[in-house]
Amino acid sequence: MVDEISPEAVAELLDGEDPPLVVDVSTEAEFALGHVPGSINVPLSNLVSHLDRVAGAEHVVAVCPRGEASVQAVRLLSAYEGTEDARIESMAGGLAAWDGPLEEGLDTGANGDERS
Repeated sequence: MVDEISPEAVAELLDGEDPPLVVDVSTEAEFALGHVPGSINVPLSNLVSHLDRVAGAEHVVAVCPRGEASVQAVRLLSAYEGTEDARIESMAGGLAAWDGPLEEGLDTGANGDERS
C-alpha cells in the first residue's frame, strides 16, 4: 500500500522549516498550466531516467493531476536505492484536491524532457 498525504498536510509542511521535495509527475504541458509552488517536474514516463533529481531527499511528495500517477511514482521511488531512507508519499486527490496557490510555467531545472 502506498502512503498518502492530504493536500492540507502538504500545505502545512511547505510552510514549515523543513519542507518536502514536491515532485510533480504530470506531463510538461500539465505542469505548465499549474503546479504546487516550488515543485519540480519529472514526468512519470521519465522518472526512472531522472531519479537523480530526488536522490538524497528526506521527504518526497509525489503529485499529479488526480492522484493516480503519483501512486505509481511512489512505488517507483520507493524501490530506488537513492531514496531508501526517505519518507515518500502521494498527495491524495492530486492537484484536483489542492486548494493552495498554483504556479504556472515550466520547471526551471532539467525535467527529463528532450528539448530541441
